[in-house]
Amino acid sequence: MCIYISKTLCRVRKKYQRGKMGEENKVTLHGMWLSPYVKRVELALKVKGIPFEYVEEDLSNKSPLILKYNPIHKKVPILVHNGKPVNESFVIVEYIDETWKNGPQLLPEDPYERTKVRFWAAYIQQVMECMLNIFTAADQKKACKEFHQKFSVLEDGMKTFFPGGNPKIENRNIGLVDIWIVVAFGMCKAQEEAFGVNFLDPEKAPLIFSWVNSLLELPLLKETIPDHNKAVSFLRVFKERHTNAQTH
Repeated sequence: MCIYISKTLCRVRKKYQRGKMGEENKVTLHGMWLSPYVKRVELALKVKGIPFEYVEEDLSNKSPLILKYNPIHKKVPILVHNGKPVNESFVIVEYIDETWKNGPQLLPEDPYERTKVRFWAAYIQQVMECMLNIFTAADQKKACKEFHQKFSVLEDGMKTFFPGGNPKIENRNIGLVDIWIVVAFGMCKAQEEAFGVNFLDPEKAPLIFSWVNSLLELPLLKETIPDHNKAVSFLRVFKERHTNAQTH
């Protein structure tokens, strides 16, 4: 993901541009390559066609800029627009959509339709957190059961959310719910390989399974979702460290 490494800052910087990025409208995203929260913002910027600079942060050695721009949570993502920081992925994506009216709208104009998008985005967040909890849960079987219960509700909910129960993207723009769903479950193959748990079952969740895979075929998504082998390696190290920590 990196273009070059700054020797003075020891952080990876990458410029993603479609058109020119003037200093008066400079956009910088501070993130971590595997973070789903960062990927939400990265995808939103790319879908909208907004030029930005990406700064890879080392969360084990937080930079002064993280502490400056997000002194409360000290986390990424952080979007800096004209020197002003915006924090939290949902807040950032809404800011992007409201600030840059050009390009596809990520949320619908209609107030009621916007509430539905916000509701399901919040629920997708809950399901994703249940899935991530499996990686560190003492009782993995219980954590898996809770995840699959919530995932089943999500599958049924998406059938009513989309007209005709089909989230096909051939005739519409990518929206916020698409971004949330593909970021939450687009790395399931890597997670399944690393942890040996089946998350995305085409028989139990055919709608979400086909939806995620159709999104992953888009060039914009292919270039944004973390590399499979790199993700598996990282997750296996994470799993090993967590297992060792539990046994000591």
